[in-house]
Parts: sequence; C-alpha cells; structure tokens
Amino acid sequence: MNISEEFERLSDRLKQQRDEINVKLHLASMEAKEEWEKAEDKWGDFTGKFDDILDETKETTSELTDSAKAVAEELTSAYERIKERLKG
Repeated sequence: MNISEEFERLSDRLKQQRDEINVKLHLASMEAKEEWEKAEDKWGDFTGKFDDILDETKETTSELTDSAKAVAEELTSAYERIKERLKG
C-alpha cells in the first residue's frame, strides 16, 4: 500500500466519523459542541496536509506525513470523546 492509499483510507474513516457526529450535534450538550468546534479546526489542518500529501507536484516529507498522522490521531480521539458525550 502506498502513502496515498493509506491517507485515502484514513481520510475516508475520518469523514465518516465527522458526518455521523455532525448529524447528532443538534442534540448535543454545549461541551460537545465546543469540542466539535476544536475538532473542526483540526479537520481543516488535516485536510490541508492531506491535500499536500496527495499533490504529486509537491514533495511529501516524512515530517509532513508524521504531522498529518498525529493530527488524524487527535481527531480520532476527539471524535470518540464527542460520540461518547452524544450517547448520554
């Protein structure tokens, strides 16, 4: 699997989580909404890095891919916390 395929799958998984949460947010507590807003900022950061990784005209460095993976991990954790808050 190449780096583009890996990030395509990662992006797809994050998009799915993001969409699921967004649907439930209208019922959410203020804390979940605040966490969502922070996660949206991270989503913007991730998608910018993701676009750079997929842009074949740009050099993909390990620093960029490591940074994108770290943001993706933060997003995954944030989405899990939000989903837990939405259950209650």
